[in-house]
Amino acid sequence: MIDETFEPQCKLCGDVYDSVRYDIGYHICMSCGDEVAKLVKSNYMLVTNRDDLIGINNKGGLVK
Repeated sequence: MIDETFEPQCKLCGDVYDSVRYDIGYHICMSCGDEVAKLVKSNYMLVTNRDDLIGINNKGGLVK
């Protein structure tokens, strides 16, 4: 049975956040999640032009 009165609390700030967010596995609110994401360093980058990828991996062999 689903408890419709359940209100999850953020593990970092204690604020109540949307239970749908909790259901998909997040245990922190959106605001704290944004702050945590800013602290995490990543090697991912947004590519909007495929031509920008040419030559990026110079150890991969053929570079056009």
